[in-house]
Amino acid sequence: MIPDPTAFDAAPALTEREVAIIEFEATWWMQDEDKAAAIRARFACSVEEYYQQLNLLLDHPGALSVDPLVVRRLRRQRERRRRARLDGPSRTGEQGGLHA
Repeated sequence: MIPDPTAFDAAPALTEREVAIIEFEATWWMQDEDKAAAIRARFACSVEEYYQQLNLLLDHPGALSVDPLVVRRLRRQRERRRRARLDGPSRTGEQGGLHA
């Protein structure tokens, strides 16, 4: 039996709100208003709720189909922030593990 090639590409569809969030992340910096104010006005939620939704959305299998560049950029930024939290503040005076 030959597998259906479209079966592997089928990702769950995103809601209109989820698509709007990805599109907003691609263009918010071109707007004249503050990002937090734009989030509250456009999505009718707190900034914290928006970022919780965005974080979940970045892991959604269908997110890449909307704007792969934006989704990958946001995933990289999220990973850098996670690493920074885990590593803690960088210590000055240590260079490459060698001590003077």
